[in-house]
Amino acid sequence: MRRRDFVRVLCGLTATWPRIVRAQQAGRIYHLGMLWPFARTTGSRNDEVITVLFDELARQGFVEGKNLTVDYRAWVPNLDLISEYAAEFVQAHVDVIAAGGDTAIRAAQKVTRTIPIFATTDDMVGAGFVSSMARPEGNTTGISILAAELDGKRQEILLEAVPGIRRMAILADSNTTASAWLGTLQDAARARNVEPSIHRITRGDEIPAAIESAKASGAAALNVLASPMLDSNRGTIMERVASLRLPAIYQWPEAAEDGGFAAYGPRFARIFRELAPRQLAQLFRGAKVADIPVEQPTKFELVINLKTANALGITVPALLLTRADKVIE
Repeated sequence: MRRRDFVRVLCGLTATWPRIVRAQQAGRIYHLGMLWPFARTTGSRNDEVITVLFDELARQGFVEGKNLTVDYRAWVPNLDLISEYAAEFVQAHVDVIAAGGDTAIRAAQKVTRTIPIFATTDDMVGAGFVSSMARPEGNTTGISILAAELDGKRQEILLEAVPGIRRMAILADSNTTASAWLGTLQDAARARNVEPSIHRITRGDEIPAAIESAKASGAAALNVLASPMLDSNRGTIMERVASLRLPAIYQWPEAAEDGGFAAYGPRFARIFRELAPRQLAQLFRGAKVADIPVEQPTKFELVINLKTANALGITVPALLLTRADKVIE
């Protein structure tokens, strides 16, 4: 290497060195508070996703149990305690709060305006958590997963997958889905000569009765809308719709791989392998929230489970199967 090139490289390293030292200073323990929908149950699909997240953080120098401490709170099973959990993170002086879902983000924003919040939810701007995707103000940035927009696409896919039906049901979380959007989904179904019924829940224990009501209404298919509450209880949903022989579509492709009839959206695991670790690492390293744009997934997958379809006695149109990214036989 020529001397002037060497000097140029050395000067560049010198310029960035203080930031590198500050990011990974010896002996420092970084503290993450996770206000997340589901519990870390060993061996579950959700636990696999969290493991992916921490594996990627470790590759960036933040290793749980070494220089990273994680306080994890599952809020869906303990909805009444969500405000208390958020306050505990502030009292513990965590470096970053990771909040999943509208309910968790609101709780975190209510207790702090200074601790950075990494948020993951349907629509960051629409929910009012940020006013700008490109340069989020305040202390919140994260991932906007386009869930509400995709609810409509999933409904179209469901009606195509179960042709000829005259009634369908929509399972909605009142904590997440706005009434105006439910009206839009109803109008879209009626435009296809299908009469929709809406079944709202606010807590997980209300789900079985809501599905029973959907079936009793004469629905021949169920659109399970995007919601941390509903996703955290998808095992319950799948058991109930299977017993009622009711085909349902879900927001994450992994749900169809777990036995659901169909699913369409970004892969949950990909979000937490590619997007979340990078943003969290930036926040740990002291980056300003305004300099970390809210990101969105760019790849979406349609997965159809033919084993489940056969069990339900449904013949999925061949044209739809050719468009699927994955067909489980």
